[in-house]
Amino acid sequence: MAASADKVVDTVIVGSYVEMETEGKPKSVKSKLSKFFWDGGSAYDAWFSCASNQVAQVLLTLPYSFSQLGMLSGILFQLFYGLLGSWTAYLISSLYVEYRTRKEREKVDFRNHVIQWFEVLDGLLGKHWRNVGLAFNCTFLLFGSVIQLIACASNIYYINDNLDKRTWTYIFGACCATTVFIPSFHNYRVWSFLGLVMTTYTAWYLTIASFLHGQVEGVKHSGPTKLVLYFTGATNILYTFGGHAVTVEIMHAMWKPQKFKAIYLYATLYVLTLTLPSASAVYWAFGDMLLNHSNAFSLLPKSPFRDMAFITFGFACTPLYFVWEKAIGMHECKSMCKRAAARLPVVIPIWFLAIIFPFFGPINSTVGSLLVSFTVYIIPALAHIFTYKSAAARENAVERPPRFLGGWIGSYTINVFVVVWVFVVGFGFGGWASITNFVHQIDTFGLFTKCYQCPPPPPPMVFNTTSAPAPIHHPHPHRP
Repeated sequence: MAASADKVVDTVIVGSYVEMETEGKPKSVKSKLSKFFWDGGSAYDAWFSCASNQVAQVLLTLPYSFSQLGMLSGILFQLFYGLLGSWTAYLISSLYVEYRTRKEREKVDFRNHVIQWFEVLDGLLGKHWRNVGLAFNCTFLLFGSVIQLIACASNIYYINDNLDKRTWTYIFGACCATTVFIPSFHNYRVWSFLGLVMTTYTAWYLTIASFLHGQVEGVKHSGPTKLVLYFTGATNILYTFGGHAVTVEIMHAMWKPQKFKAIYLYATLYVLTLTLPSASAVYWAFGDMLLNHSNAFSLLPKSPFRDMAFITFGFACTPLYFVWEKAIGMHECKSMCKRAAARLPVVIPIWFLAIIFPFFGPINSTVGSLLVSFTVYIIPALAHIFTYKSAAARENAVERPPRFLGGWIGSYTINVFVVVWVFVVGFGFGGWASITNFVHQIDTFGLFTKCYQCPPPPPPMVFNTTSAPAPIHHPHPHRP
């Protein structure tokens, strides 16, 4: 009976996705070009999106984290959180398939609707889980977009420092508003490919340029020296491998989402080939100087190769557009111009917060400890436990945990470990350290700072205006 049920489930999933894939096949030359540049739903598109979205702008702050953690801890935390992130991405994908299968049995059609994580929680566990998931996910995506905007403005400043970082934030914020015209992750093919190419180039530029530069005179590698700095650096790496808050949206953009299970792991392995060499090389070259330079570009000499490095923007704000569309009833509108106009109010708080808190580096750790810890690690692990807590739910599960990890017992054990570790180390110690460091940045630089961690302006040139000394007045001697 169970085998028969599994067969029915497979038929529902595969049949629906094949139908969608058939409808997406181009017929004319114009549609073929659109398919090539615009309509991406393959496993490769999902891999490009996952890999480029996972590290993005955080790549430039990892050397800063290494200066806080030390070389050994920096490497170990990257490997550990990379593995943890891949596991919780697997949990999210498994819960998505479970939710979608149940809904398709009820004849629900998702072709004009993008499924999101809070809807998965709502369908599987109820409105209270939905509300908690929605609050954490939206807040994280909001600040994730803020961080991306801060990073882009910071990078452009090091290309052209005629304008300060705040002014570049104004300009680039207006440019990034054009992302309202990208309908969904299904249309990110060129953008995600470009993002991964630029991330790869930036990582290897950092690595090669650091080795060519060599170690600065008197370089010191003191880290770790303080618990505050240690846990701040650790939570920045937690944030680095917690970029799968958009996992559900990327999965939904695929023609065959069941292929997603291994994609995030492959993306993580590729990202490690970028983050480990670049962070290690920059830290080797500059050491403790990175403690006051959260953007690695600030220490490397200006060159055309450095100016070519750039990090893309837009992945984190697109899910926010979907949430806003659903809230105002515009999500299933077929006019992209109307949807784009409706999305514009989402850009304003992103723009405003990037100007208030331009602390690139410290803000990553704060978001990682307070938001990513729950959104990406704790809530998915708990949701998986509660979704399959009954024997009937486990028996009828669409996807069962891998046998080599111990099946259901193994998955429950791993989930409990994830919840406890991330709550204590990521949220607890990490939250304390990150908030302490963040408050220190506010006390040091102030809100709305014009140019965070910019080199001081050169002293004004003093011209020699001395003139000939005035003649000495000799009084006439008194005559009788």
